[in-house]
Amino acid sequence: MKVAVVGATGMVGSVMLEVLEERNFPLTELIPVASERSVGKKIHFKEKEYTIVSMQDAINMQPEIALFSAGGETSKQWAPEFAKVGTTVIDNSSAWRMEPHIPLIVPEINANSLTSENKIIANPNCSTIQLVMVLNPLNKKYDIKRVVVSTYQSVTGTGMEAVEQLNGEIAGTNPKMKYPYQIFKNALPHCDSFDEMGYTKEELKLTRETQKILNDKTIALTATAVRVPVQGGHSESVNIEFHNPFDESEIRRILHETPGVVLQDNPETNTYPMPLYAEGKDDVFVGRIRRDLSQSNSLNMWIVADNLRKGAATNTIQIAEYLVANNLINTKTLA
Repeated sequence: MKVAVVGATGMVGSVMLEVLEERNFPLTELIPVASERSVGKKIHFKEKEYTIVSMQDAINMQPEIALFSAGGETSKQWAPEFAKVGTTVIDNSSAWRMEPHIPLIVPEINANSLTSENKIIANPNCSTIQLVMVLNPLNKKYDIKRVVVSTYQSVTGTGMEAVEQLNGEIAGTNPKMKYPYQIFKNALPHCDSFDEMGYTKEELKLTRETQKILNDKTIALTATAVRVPVQGGHSESVNIEFHNPFDESEIRRILHETPGVVLQDNPETNTYPMPLYAEGKDDVFVGRIRRDLSQSNSLNMWIVADNLRKGAATNTIQIAEYLVANNLINTKTLA
């Protein structure tokens, strides 16, 4: 099985390669793809050396699967070209997520909606993935009415230049500015660009993608997205209002039993999720669960996950694993 990784030299692409190796994904040939300036350079994967190729060369090789993490414009231009030759594309950008005919997938929630006809599959926004992993089982049980979420997002969500800005500011080296302001010792209520209503694209992604993944447009969701000087993962303060009454112990039991979710919720021992401990892990961590005393049928919680792992690379690989396990990829070139 030939697998192309488009954007192989980027932050998410590099983690994709790590996850492919860690999970022993059944590929026989890796096709690393990057920008023209990187073509011809070498990368290492499973103790072998691979040469980075151009987009067209990768298409000509007709991989069974292409994992994209190269930005929306690149995905819009090239994902359909891969699909034309029978490749199934799993795309990390926002380019395809809200297209009605493109599935937006978190495997634990809605992978069963995939078919062999889906040649372009969208990976959700990192903040959305960790949120819906927790909301989904609770929505099934108690019927969510409204969600208010405030995010505290890692600089890794912006890319390597943002990481370099933070580390440069810490070191006092006057780095190139990726953000409009200093991020060290600061918090920027500004993730992505603003629209005419004053919301950022990141905030609107949380609203729209959540409704699509949960297949429930009745859920009202509002968000404020904040960039913080953290590298380990994204955190979210979440207030949920249900249509139905709930029991806090039952909430904890449901989340404890949800695959991919880890309950860390014991104030007596200072046990709660933190990005420092989520970094490098594939689970979504949830804690600080408590009833909202200001409103009936409502509660507060804190959700943390590594945005480069479950928020991007791991979720992508999980989709690919589902496709393989259920014979949903083009296998014409397989011996």
